Amino acid sequence: MNSESQLREKLRKIEALFVGAGTAGERLAAEAALQRVRARVEELARHDPPIEQQFSLPDQWSRHLFLALCRRYGLRPFRYRRQRRNTVMVRASRGFVDKVLLPEFTELEGALQVYLHEVTLRGTHPRAAALQRLAIA
Repeated sequence: MNSESQLREKLRKIEALFVGAGTAGERLAAEAALQRVRARVEELARHDPPIEQQFSLPDQWSRHLFLALCRRYGLRPFRYRRQRRNTVMVRASRGFVDKVLLPEFTELEGALQVYLHEVTLRGTHPRAAALQRLAIA
């Protein structure tokens, strides 16, 4: 695991700590740690400069997931005029996209597709209610 992905993981843990902080002191400590890690991530970004990358996503659910991940990491996804709705442009370092963003997106998108498939089958199967009762029993 490289230093940037370790920093991203630490950032994720600090964000979780910040969200779950019970007192004002815990919240301030988590916020200070979050700022230190973000500063380190920005320093690493200077060594691997961001480039514009284009992503074409197959459906709206994948697109929403990808946009949420980009925003979570402080990236600003955009589209040029006249680009299709499934096209997303991002300015990010190649290393970050290859080692952090895409692996996480691939994992979450697989889980999302499985969930959507299960929900679709549950709602459209002619004997859905009977099958659900059998599964519960």
